[in-house]
Amino acid sequence: MRRTRAAAAVVVTASLLAAATACGGGSTGDEGGSNAAPKELTYWASNQGPDIAADQATLGPELKKFEEQTGIKVKLEVVPWADLLNRILAATASGQGPDVLNIGNTWSSSLQATGALLPWNAKNFDAIGGRDRFVESAIGSAGAKGQDPAAVPLYSMSYALYYNKKMFKDAGIDKPPATWDEMVTTGQKLSKDGKWALGAEGSNLSNNIHQAYVLSRQHGAEFFDAAGKPTFDTPANVEAVKQYVDLMAKDKIIAPGNAEYDKNQSLQDFANGKTAMVLWQSAASSFKAHGMKEGDWGVAPVPVPAGGTPGQGKNINSMVAGINMAVFKNTDNIDGALKFVKFMTSDEEQKLLNKTYGSIPPVKAAQQDQAFATEDLTVLRTTLGTSAAPLPQVPEESQFETAVGTAVKELFADAAAGRAVTTESVKAKLSKAQQQMAK
Repeated sequence: MRRTRAAAAVVVTASLLAAATACGGGSTGDEGGSNAAPKELTYWASNQGPDIAADQATLGPELKKFEEQTGIKVKLEVVPWADLLNRILAATASGQGPDVLNIGNTWSSSLQATGALLPWNAKNFDAIGGRDRFVESAIGSAGAKGQDPAAVPLYSMSYALYYNKKMFKDAGIDKPPATWDEMVTTGQKLSKDGKWALGAEGSNLSNNIHQAYVLSRQHGAEFFDAAGKPTFDTPANVEAVKQYVDLMAKDKIIAPGNAEYDKNQSLQDFANGKTAMVLWQSAASSFKAHGMKEGDWGVAPVPVPAGGTPGQGKNINSMVAGINMAVFKNTDNIDGALKFVKFMTSDEEQKLLNKTYGSIPPVKAAQQDQAFATEDLTVLRTTLGTSAAPLPQVPEESQFETAVGTAVKELFADAAAGRAVTTESVKAKLSKAQQQMAK
């Protein structure tokens, strides 16, 4: 999912998971939708740019272009990430919502389980040019295995390590850390004189999950077993979460104040020279918005365990991040909705929009554009293709983000307050999260 998403503090309840209602007032059924309102669409876009006004300025001309081509007017609403999941869940329950919407790709299975989204079977993929146009790892984050995807990839992302070149030079450090051991030793050299090595968003539940998931995989663990049962408090998961929180609690390379961050304050600290490194998705546009210039920062793969290099298995170093585009099954302009998805995922629109947002096109042909050969996008694209893995594609994924993300938030709060973060305290938090999933 997207780099600035704040986690929605909503649990997908059993009633929502059972809901098959959707939006737009059309007919129901597996294919879904009607064409009762063929000249209009409503579209909920996620907040991709520095602010909502920037997104409206970016998308407005493109929606006008679509209207000129098709005669279909698109009513746009850009929804903040902090509100988006809540709004979607309310729409699936009430039947009042948009025809087309953006979703964080980590929500795909949860929303798929409501039955509210149009399944992307072969027929629907053919209507937008075919499934094989898309990068397979992005498709893998669009729904549960063995089912037709619940959405289509729109913007793809992965995590990278961004570092401040001047701060590294001033500290006599000639390269970014490639392993977590190096992260700690390098970080302790940088953490002095009121400045800190690494930024974090300790109160952002989604960001917490993204970091904990990668470290879990590096420890050879999973948060769900093959049957979809939560395994949050296994020894390996406890070690993974403790390793992350210990960057503040024990290693002292994350500022205690970061425990309260949840609105990308770590990016501002980085841009202002207060923090030397940050683990983030496609951050270049945000750095520029905060006054940095191209060349002020460097980009490297996220660290892996000692002795490893980025790859699969225990050397995964990112979750598959990104934004998917979904259609509510009961849309009253199904033909128009498919045309709109085809337009937004066309080669030209993919190039234009992903250039603007600093993300990677999930459409293979668009990736070949030279705009995506920059230093940072090369690292992000390589990571996405070779060393990223999707978050658990289970219906309870949203609950997982809330439960475990909150556990990590509470552990960061303990670290910031000087309370001990021990193996026992981490296990207790994760056990509590696991019990919450069983309710």
